[in-house]
Amino acid sequence: MANSNTVPGAAMAAGGAGTFDRRDLDWYVDKAVQAIVFLCGISAIVFVLGIFIFVFKEGIGFILHHMNVREFFLTPYWFPSDADAPEYGILALMAGTASVTGLAMLVAVPFSLGAAIYIAEFASGKTRETLKVLVELLAAIPSVVWGFIGLVIMNPLIIKWFDVPVGLCVLNAGIILGLMAAPIMTSIAEDALKAVPDRYREAAEAMGATRWQVTYKVVLPAAKNGLLGGVLLGVGRGFGETMAVLMATGHAVNIPDSVFDSVRALTATIAAELGETVVGGEHYQALFTIGILLFLVTFTVNLTADLIVRGIRKG
Repeated sequence: MANSNTVPGAAMAAGGAGTFDRRDLDWYVDKAVQAIVFLCGISAIVFVLGIFIFVFKEGIGFILHHMNVREFFLTPYWFPSDADAPEYGILALMAGTASVTGLAMLVAVPFSLGAAIYIAEFASGKTRETLKVLVELLAAIPSVVWGFIGLVIMNPLIIKWFDVPVGLCVLNAGIILGLMAAPIMTSIAEDALKAVPDRYREAAEAMGATRWQVTYKVVLPAAKNGLLGGVLLGVGRGFGETMAVLMATGHAVNIPDSVFDSVRALTATIAAELGETVVGGEHYQALFTIGILLFLVTFTVNLTADLIVRGIRKG
């Protein structure tokens, strides 16, 4: 029987002129499928590089000709619409993004780890499958719906419960963003817990440990790198969120003093202002410079998380 890598024509030569062996068709199909799979495999890399090149091309003019590094990163004054002396300081925007993301992680990490521990270690049968489906459904809710929940439901509740004038604040956005980041963190954390070999659990149980002792003393330490990777992926998810943050924060350029202060995030600034700028103008380029910063931060966070998760899988 001919090798599957045989070049077409060899079978024809062996079988006589004018004949077409079935194996020749299989060879062409095999090569076509290999090419399609290869293109699909590198498409993500091509898309990421294309996005970065586009964003960098649009923002490089501001970096080279208009950007004052000290003013851009260390001043909280963002007034790009001032015709006489526009100011491009993103300190308040970075503070708003960091405060919302930090609070979101305080909400998401305990919730996600608790859900992952219960699904992986305590739930069984139909209960486990039902909870996994519900977590996936939670991840499928669009961000604009989460933003609507923050605007219509959370806003009046915060005003009523905490007696504050405005409920669109860090607390509102942190809770919403934490719930948005929880599903991906739960899925990664569950995978990390399930990756711990069963012999670890069996050995601990043989020594008389309870199920919770096995989980706390054995499983969690063994899965810590995978859990850290899941948390970092959640941070990247929260840092790059736009619509929900835009709707739930109050969109005020402000360095927050408390969780009840309205803030503005970097992503929300781009979403709110890009449609009102002149293409190629200074304000337009400044927004793309913020996009470059966001791209680098989220890329670094996600790459770090991926390396951690890959490392624990190989280990």
